[in-house]
Amino acid sequence: MFRNVAELVELAVSQNKQISDIMIEQEMKVRRTTREEIMGLMERNLVVMEEAVEKGIKGVRSHSGLTGGDAVLMQKYIEKGNFLSGQTVLEAVSKAVATNEVNAAMGTICATPTAGSAGVVPGTLFAVKNKLNPTREEMVKFLFTSGAFGFVVANNASISGAAGGCQAEVGSAAGMAAAAIVEMAGGTPQQCAEAMAITLKNMLGLVCDPVAGLVEVPCVKRNAMGAANAMVAADMALAGISSRIPCDEVIEAMFKIGQSMPTALKETAQGGLAATPTGRALEAKIFGIPLDKK
Repeated sequence: MFRNVAELVELAVSQNKQISDIMIEQEMKVRRTTREEIMGLMERNLVVMEEAVEKGIKGVRSHSGLTGGDAVLMQKYIEKGNFLSGQTVLEAVSKAVATNEVNAAMGTICATPTAGSAGVVPGTLFAVKNKLNPTREEMVKFLFTSGAFGFVVANNASISGAAGGCQAEVGSAAGMAAAAIVEMAGGTPQQCAEAMAITLKNMLGLVCDPVAGLVEVPCVKRNAMGAANAMVAADMALAGISSRIPCDEVIEAMFKIGQSMPTALKETAQGGLAATPTGRALEAKIFGIPLDKK
């Protein structure tokens, strides 16, 4: 039904529908099933996300020991009430971190669009839930909106850190979340596209350099920043601010940047933070490799 963001927005506007409805209808056609069935399938994903956030907020730790407990620290910080950022933004950060800490601890998460970037969409969703008080159906539609933009990225660029760096993973996830936030807040389809563009273009060039090759450092904290980015970009779009570069061109730019990115910075753990002295020391400790053997 749609190949890019421009066509997605045009369909929504011409039919006077939300982005989420266009995506739901596409899924109905592809799967040859009913709206109820499609909504039910996405509801299952929502439940997985909800359970991951709840588990992470209580505190988990990865087997490597690299990550865990930061979502708890952020929640305690929020409860003190003397934070500098807005509470909704910090709630998004804590819940994004919670989800990715569960992933690092080998728990069950929903890849949105990947496991390494799985915290951004649920993190923002459950943060704005407290602000916007959506119905359960609206929460499910939030996931379809994010999915629609993820669908475009996956088919026109990449959502793989190994292919395009972390811009393709957390960058895409943040853009997807920003668009969904805008729709839930009552924004237009075009404002959803602006939010996606604003978010993604501010994460262009983000490398994938996991320490010890594990999806933990810096991945968990990048989800936190992706969630914060999405929240701010959504507010900008809702304020009427637009991206000077159209969304589809931003996605294309991300793809080309990924193609020109060195292999060392695309999930190989050969460069960036993974290649720092501390990064190498952590890798040696985790895998029991003497530093002089590396």
